[in-house]
Amino acid sequence: MRTTQALFSLAGKTALVTGGSRGLGLQMAEALGEQGAALVLVARKQGELDDAVAHLAARGIQASAIAADLSQDEQVGALVDEALARLGQIDILLNNAGASWGAPAEDYPAEAWDKVMNLNVRSVFLLSQAVGKRSMIPRRYGRIINIASIAGLAGNPPGTMQTLAYNTSKAAVINFTRTLAGEWGRYGITVNAIAPGFFPSRMTKGVLDTIGAERLARDAPLGRIGDDEDLKGATVLFASDAGKHITGQTLAVDGGVTAV
Repeated sequence: MRTTQALFSLAGKTALVTGGSRGLGLQMAEALGEQGAALVLVARKQGELDDAVAHLAARGIQASAIAADLSQDEQVGALVDEALARLGQIDILLNNAGASWGAPAEDYPAEAWDKVMNLNVRSVFLLSQAVGKRSMIPRRYGRIINIASIAGLAGNPPGTMQTLAYNTSKAAVINFTRTLAGEWGRYGITVNAIAPGFFPSRMTKGVLDTIGAERLARDAPLGRIGDDEDLKGATVLFASDAGKHITGQTLAVDGGVTAV
C-alpha cells in the first residue's frame, strides 16, 4: 500500500498545460511541476511562454513551451505532434486556455460568440480527442483536467457581468467532462473539471476593477477571493493517483460561493 506522499507524487509523469504562460494556468503548471511532472506549456504569445519557463526553471521545474493558437483547428494536431516528440507520452492534459467577451445578450456579436466557443469548447474537444487517441488510450492511462468556472453553474447577478458566451461555454465544459469520463473510464482515463470562482487574472481584471475584490469577497463564506495557491491542491489531486477513483466530477474552488 502506497503512502499519501507516493499517491500525490507525479515523478516520472508528463503534462501538457494549455493557457499555461500566466495566471491560473501558470499556477497549476507550477503545482504539477512541484510534484515532479515534466511540462510542456502552450499559449499564443512566445514572450509570455519564455517568461513562464524561466519562472518554473528558477523553481527547479522541467518545462518547455510551444506557441499555438488553439482556436485554429489546424494547430491542434501540430501541437500534439511536437508535445509527444518532446515528452514521449502525455500522462496529464490540463485544458485551461480560454477567452471571454462582455456584451449585452441582445447585442452580443456572433463573431464574439464563435471566438469564445471555439477556444473554450471546441479546442478542448479536439485536443482531448487527439491526446486520447495518440497517447492515453493506447497506454490505458490518462488524467484530463478541464478548467470550467462557477460561471458555468449559474447566471450572472443583475448589474454585474454580461458574459453569455463564456457562461454557456463553461457549462458545456462541465457536461463534456461528465460525458467523456463515462466513455473513457474503460481506458483507465479519468476526466475531471475544476470550477474556479473569482481569482485575480487578466481575464477578470475588468470585473475586479468595476465591482471590486472586497465586494466579491463578501459573497463568499470564506470572505475572500482566490489567490496564487488555491488551485494547486485540486490540480494535483486530479492529476495524481490520489484521485485515481475520481472521474466525471466538477470541483468548485470558490470560497464557498456556490454552496450558499
